[in-house]
Amino acid sequence: METPEALPARVAVRAPARLHFGFLDLHGGLGRRFGSIGLALDTPAVALTAERAPGTIVTGPEVERVRGYVLAAAKHLDLPPDVAIRIESAIPAHAGFGSGTQLALAVAAALAALHGRPFAPADFADVLDRGNRSGVGLAAFTQGGLIVDGGRDAGGAPPPVIARLPYPDAWRVVLILDEAMTGVHGSREVEAFRDLPRFPEGEAAEICRIVLMQILPALATAEPQGFGAGISTIQRLVGDHFAPHQGGRFASPRVAEVLAAVAAQGVAGYGQSSWGPTGFALVASEAEARALVASLQRPGPLRFLVARGRNTGADVSSA
Repeated sequence: METPEALPARVAVRAPARLHFGFLDLHGGLGRRFGSIGLALDTPAVALTAERAPGTIVTGPEVERVRGYVLAAAKHLDLPPDVAIRIESAIPAHAGFGSGTQLALAVAAALAALHGRPFAPADFADVLDRGNRSGVGLAAFTQGGLIVDGGRDAGGAPPPVIARLPYPDAWRVVLILDEAMTGVHGSREVEAFRDLPRFPEGEAAEICRIVLMQILPALATAEPQGFGAGISTIQRLVGDHFAPHQGGRFASPRVAEVLAAVAAQGVAGYGQSSWGPTGFALVASEAEARALVASLQRPGPLRFLVARGRNTGADVSSA
């Protein structure tokens, strides 16, 4: 039984965005398909507060989306959906940041905390329709860092995390946001995975080798050139496979132009997160990030952010 006086009156949640650097094995010949590598970020982020209320009250951006997550989470927890949720900041939707997963998990975590219930993101994956292909978003919420998941098997359980390393504190990620478009999502994403040819087995093997023998060792030894070069190679292989459904290796022509300038400056690591349109460049310091942004600024709908890797998961606090 819940003891009202022992339960928090108000819960605050802050959940990190994530970058999806690419899939490991779209071929699936070994029984598991997809497999992902990605990184939790300190910005952008979901920030929300939740309090008990006489019904479901949602204010701020993404009202209908949040309302749906409240109803689904309440049903799973066997609770009434009597909560007032205020979205104080949101992650841009359909931009490559995993906004839906972080928003859904933040709502579910807040509702569980208000009622003193335990919360395990993997338990909510099916309920909230998260983690269908990648486990990076779930792991970003729970632990942060650089995450590699092992893909989905025929059983349909969320992909297991098979490697997790902290991201160096000094390194920065320059984010390139095209606010004039959104990436492939919804039914278009389902159609893309249905219609694309099977990924070449040899290229899947190459990606797995790059992750295991280049990217992870470079991260463990804080060697940014090797890390970045490995990420760029994955971007080339995966991006070209998805090009027919997103208009090229990168979804946004404006972001593609900026990434060409990034490459021309000798930056080793760059690409697009998930279906985009957000692009990224990986650099070794705050000074390099600021100098790169200054060199890339141009008129138009592009916006630049400098982010850090986030080595912890979501913050859930009560008051």
